[in-house]
This record gives sequence, C-alpha cells and structure tokens, in this order.
Amino acid sequence: MVLWVFGYGSLVWNPGFDFDERVVGCIKGYRRVFTLACTDHRGTVENPARTLTLEASEGAVCWGAAYRVRGGPEEEKAAITYLEKRECEYDLKTFVDFYKEGDDAGGSTVSGVLVFTSTPDKTVNKYYLGPAPLEDMARQIATASGPCGNNRDYLFSLETAMADIGHEDDSVIELANEVRKVMASLQLLGAAHMAMRAHHLPLVQHLPPLAEAAAVMDSR
Repeated sequence: MVLWVFGYGSLVWNPGFDFDERVVGCIKGYRRVFTLACTDHRGTVENPARTLTLEASEGAVCWGAAYRVRGGPEEEKAAITYLEKRECEYDLKTFVDFYKEGDDAGGSTVSGVLVFTSTPDKTVNKYYLGPAPLEDMARQIATASGPCGNNRDYLFSLETAMADIGHEDDSVIELANEVRKVMASLQLLGAAHMAMRAHHLPLVQHLPPLAEAAAVMDSR
C-alpha cells in the first residue's frame, strides 16, 4: 500500500509524520487562501489565527511538497491518525493529481494524492472565516497566538519554505510584508507609550501631597 499526502501549508516545512519520500511538485486548479480559523495551535477561540486552506480556482497552480508513506495498513493508519488530529479544522479530504517538479511529460504524475481542505461555508464549517481585506488579515495574523506559537511565525515560515523549494507565492509574500508593516506600527506605538510613561512618571512622583497642594492653591 502507498499513501501520498500533499502539503501546501505547514506540512511543507514540518510534516510531523514518518514518510519514505518527499517530492516537490504542484496540484492544479487550487490556490492558497488564508480563510480558515485556527483556535488550538496558532490562535485561541477568543482570538483565532488565520491559516491556510485551498480554494478552487480555474487555471491556478499550487506548489508544495508531497509525502509518500509506504508499507502496510499500520503505517498508513498512523499517518492518517496524526494528520486528522493536526488538521482538525479541515472538514474535507480531497484526492487530487500531483505533478512532480520537472516532469513536463506527465509520466510521473501521481493520482489519488490526499490533501486536507475545508468547506467554504460558514453555516457548514465553523472554522471558515471567509475572505477579508489585506490589512485586516495582516492585523489578525500579527496579533494572534496559541499553544503552538504565534500566527505570524506560521506565515513567515511558509514564506521561507516556499522560497526554499524554489516556488515563492506572491500572495504569501504580499501578506507577509503587510504583517511586517503592522508589527512595525505596533512596535512604534508601544515605544511611544513607554516614552510617554517615562516622561510623565517623574512628574507624578514629584507632585506634592494633596494637603500641601491644596494649601498652595489656596495661597494663590
């Protein structure tokens, strides 16, 4: 038995399960979108992270990495059990054709590759956030964090991973740059707040006691 799993998000740099082969390649007809909530890894219920899912898009090509798990039912079951727990926000298992990098003739195309996706409908899928303006997504990603880390590192790790396999994603780069702008803005606001506190603290410390201040005011 052979199980193939396609990773387009964190699986690209951190598969987390045992596999026999990792192959860079793409699937067709899908694109990455940050429309899925994560409430147990990179975010919380109160402040969910924005993570990736796939959206059907005619003519789109989504690059990533596919992992081959060879062996018997036990090996396959172990990988699926791990992935189902990790990808619990994804309510669909989709099977796609995977095209290995450099295979222009299509002779090494792998059919029936498993990829975790989600239903783009808030009434069916409670984790579906839907699209949002770039600035709003960036602010959410810049500030969300959970037990496994913060949301922005998820995005930055994806940006790096795609560069490492030689297939940068322009939409990921655009969002990552916007998150950096938000972080810079928040850092400036934090620095300004600290400066204001530092400026005013000595004034507070040197104010006379209330009775003394009242006497001073009465004398004027």
